[in-house]
Amino acid sequence: MDTIWIAFAAALAIGLPAIATAWAQSKIGAAGAGSLAEKPELSGTVIILVAIPETMVILGFVVAVIILLGV
Repeated sequence: MDTIWIAFAAALAIGLPAIATAWAQSKIGAAGAGSLAEKPELSGTVIILVAIPETMVILGFVVAVIILLGV
């Protein structure tokens, strides 16, 4: 029974940040597309702003690995 809860916790550690990241990237991407239409020189900034929420998924993956390994 404990194995099921450990797997469920690891799935939540990846799933919830992934959903939040997808939502954040959709909002940032839409705003970034609008700003690039007006000022194309902001492309580097927009790419960085879209990439920042990905750290949530990476950290969620690290937490899931820690949960699964029992560290």
